[in-house]
Amino acid sequence: MKTILQVQQSNFHVNCLFSYSFEISCFAGLIPTEFGQLYLESLLLQSNSLSGSIPHELFNISTLRMLALGDNALSGVLPTHLCHASPFLERLILGINSITGAIPNTISNCSRLTILSIPENKFSGYIPTHLGNLRLLQFLSIFGNNLTQAPSSSFFTSLTNCRSLIGFDISDNPLNGVIPASVGNLSSSLQTFAADNCKFSGSIPVEIGNLSSLITLYLPRNELSGNIPLTISHLHELQGLYLLDNMLGGSIPHAICDLFSLNTLVMSYNQFSGPIPKCLGNVSSLRNLGLDSNILNSSIPSSLWGLKDLINLDLSSNSLNGSLPLEMNNLGAAIYINIAMNQLSGSIPRNIGKLQNLANLSLANNRLEGSIPVSMGSMINLANLDLSYNNLSGSIPKSLEALQHLDYFNVSFNSLSGEIPNGGSFRNFTMDSFKGNEALCGIPKFHVQICSSISNHRSKRKKVERASFIVFGVVAFISVVCLAFIIVKNKRKDKTTREVDELIFIVPERISYYELLQATERFDESNLLGTGSSCSVYKGILNNGKDIVVKVFNMQLECISRIFDVECEILRSIRHRNLTSVISSCSNEEFKALVLEYMPKGNLEKWLYSHNYCLNMMERLNIMIDVASALEYLHHGYSMPIVHSDLKPSNVLLDEDMVAHVSDFGIAKLLCDGDSSVLTNTLATLGYIAPGEVSLNILIALHFQSINCGFLTEYSMIFVVPEYGLEGLVSTRCDVYSYGVMLIETFTRKRPSDDMFCGDMSLKRWVELSLSEKNKYDYFS
Repeated sequence: MKTILQVQQSNFHVNCLFSYSFEISCFAGLIPTEFGQLYLESLLLQSNSLSGSIPHELFNISTLRMLALGDNALSGVLPTHLCHASPFLERLILGINSITGAIPNTISNCSRLTILSIPENKFSGYIPTHLGNLRLLQFLSIFGNNLTQAPSSSFFTSLTNCRSLIGFDISDNPLNGVIPASVGNLSSSLQTFAADNCKFSGSIPVEIGNLSSLITLYLPRNELSGNIPLTISHLHELQGLYLLDNMLGGSIPHAICDLFSLNTLVMSYNQFSGPIPKCLGNVSSLRNLGLDSNILNSSIPSSLWGLKDLINLDLSSNSLNGSLPLEMNNLGAAIYINIAMNQLSGSIPRNIGKLQNLANLSLANNRLEGSIPVSMGSMINLANLDLSYNNLSGSIPKSLEALQHLDYFNVSFNSLSGEIPNGGSFRNFTMDSFKGNEALCGIPKFHVQICSSISNHRSKRKKVERASFIVFGVVAFISVVCLAFIIVKNKRKDKTTREVDELIFIVPERISYYELLQATERFDESNLLGTGSSCSVYKGILNNGKDIVVKVFNMQLECISRIFDVECEILRSIRHRNLTSVISSCSNEEFKALVLEYMPKGNLEKWLYSHNYCLNMMERLNIMIDVASALEYLHHGYSMPIVHSDLKPSNVLLDEDMVAHVSDFGIAKLLCDGDSSVLTNTLATLGYIAPGEVSLNILIALHFQSINCGFLTEYSMIFVVPEYGLEGLVSTRCDVYSYGVMLIETFTRKRPSDDMFCGDMSLKRWVELSLSEKNKYDYFS
């Protein structure tokens, strides 16, 4: 629980207090101005919930050496008189706040400053060129702001005066322009150069090779072009080289092979062409190598398979050819190998099973031939295996049933034959793992032909059943009737169990943000299916031709992370033919999206109220039976009851066969063992909540919640019972009531928010009155 930070001047004997350090935590509120009257060397208030502006009085503490206010909710601007009264300030740490305005030029007065850390704020304007006056500066961190550089001079040039500089991070600022040649004059002690997403263009200056102490060079997500300078070979201490997502081209220089301390080399999403240098195999220190999404050709050099300590290897999306050698098994430490979307031929090495640390292997979209090696059953840590879109033949080895961690398996669109294994992890896979292999056979759930062995077994079983029927025929009539009743009951139970078993959960495949950009044409409006208060929904097509729906969450909303986490938690756990199928998710601090199965027929709301669509009576009935089946599973078929909390026609999607799928679990709730209800602050759509009474405070809460979280979309005046609905208690009864309202709406085509329902009249009340006056209304118009 946070405590309001209050300091009364009368509580301090200011004239006799000589405290050297003052550190507190778990406080909220404003920073008292009285701190400015204390004799402090250090004031450490980081990681609290402090708000308001930074009192100017803090910079009047003449003894102050360290001021740390990071990770709060501070706002306002920095005072213009920095260090006039606090000349001994050595460390200024203000990161992760909401401080605005420019960095005052008077920062140059802080001549003893060694650390200036102000990242993830809202600073704007030019980076002061006077930073060069901070001759003792060792660390500069200003990433995550809106700073630019003055057109007349480069702040890089001013930093050349900071001869003690060890590291700086200027990432995520719209600096534009080029990286000047003057960077070669930076401190000879510089170890970290980080400039991610700064909109730098032009080439990497050759003078970068002068930074002989550099350990990390981090330049991803810019617009850099040209070749990598050969002077890169002078950076003998370099451990991390990150150049991904630029427009760099030409061949990969052999100069990189001279970096014998290199641990990570990532040059993905550029325009590099030509062969992979053979000498990279001599850089034995390499642990991570990413050269994917370039235009590299020729074969993979054999020396690369000699990097015995390599952990992550990504060569996907190039034009590499040749075959995979037996030496591939030398990568014994690897946990991730992706060589998909190339032009590799030949067979998969038969000894690949020796890669027992490997968790992810993708060889998809190549020209591989031959059979799947039986030795793959020895890859005990394998979790994701993608061999799709090749020319593989033969059968799927039963040895793969032993892979206990195998969550994703795809051999679709090959020339495989024989019986699909049905033990181990194969119980969890669906037809999507095997489609495009006409000669495969197996159990019905894989949607392939029945194997002859299975067919013979069924034939024998039918003969036994026929003989049994003849025997049972002599039994008395009443016994036959009872037996028939029992058989029908068991068949219904088996059918329900089988329907659930056939939809075992699949761990989502890995789909990157860049694949989503490509699939949706950079989220073009032509692919926009709809927009809600908390998300936008786009249609997309993956590289393999699969139609998908991308649900992009609105990161501007305060509680959007909680909505995303809830929906992920629910969707990764449930499995049923009438629930939305999740394919993957993509999440970082700036972007959150779910990748879902595309439903070509849209939602039920469109079919009820659009003039261009029409449902007959049987279609409406079948849809509502599907919804009821999904609801029954959520309430009783999972290990603990799940309350959907927002059942309505717009959340019921229809596939090609008009089968209904319940979607949108953003405000769903899990009921723990023994609970019949839980409290919640997120409320369902008005009109689908049980009737009763509502207080003014709840209505105000509703309005506030609609502004901040975007959960409520309709505002009809509905009254609710105290124990459920708007009172905040969530129970499976809420879903049942919402289903009843939607059932009436589906057959009457009347919205619960229709203008005709006001006062005491509601959709439910209207139907009750209509039923009491038979033949007066036509309910199913």
